[in-house]
Amino acid sequence: MKKKKVDKHNPFAALEKVKLPVTEDAKKAPPAPPKPTRVTPEEERLAFHRLMSGVSPLDKKARVPTSAPVERSMMMSKTPEGARAEEVDASLRLSELARPKFEVQDDGKHAEGRVSSIAPDLMRRLRRGQLAIDGRLDLHGLGVDEAKVALGHFLRKMRTRGEKCVLVIHGKGRHSLSGEGVLRGEMSAWLSQGPASANVDAFASQTDPDGDSGSMLVLLRR
Repeated sequence: MKKKKVDKHNPFAALEKVKLPVTEDAKKAPPAPPKPTRVTPEEERLAFHRLMSGVSPLDKKARVPTSAPVERSMMMSKTPEGARAEEVDASLRLSELARPKFEVQDDGKHAEGRVSSIAPDLMRRLRRGQLAIDGRLDLHGLGVDEAKVALGHFLRKMRTRGEKCVLVIHGKGRHSLSGEGVLRGEMSAWLSQGPASANVDAFASQTDPDGDSGSMLVLLRR
């Protein structure tokens, strides 16, 4: 019988001839799994008794708590006006980042502002009061905070209804303690920077024959 040549270039070739001794533990068969113990009916009743010890029976008159009731407003279908308002809010959130800034002019007596997309001719017509008025809001008698909230609600409501131009009466301030129009001084900021500006494309003061301004025309956002 010919001997197998060992490859001198393979350092592990000599290990192929080495046979490891088989131990006694390896020759033994693996132990058989233990047989399941049989539980008698008496042992089952005893185990159940231990589990249920200390448990009180449920009173038949007691009400079993159920899951929280679903709000009726969630079950009812949305009104067309409510759905339209949600669409407007979603549109505002998506386009607010790309919305151009207002160009505002305010000399203390007359104020106007517009976004760059409003054509000069349309702005001129708004300034001259040549656009049809779709709604009016009178802020007389309201404080600054109340007027700001009322203005925001009004503009949002009018725009949701699809209106184009509204008149906001802020007063001339003749009956205020300082004799100056407090609301008049806030209108430019509210319409160009505050939450109400999300519904506005342009605004312009309206003056009476005496040259005083007590109201503004607001062009709602398209």
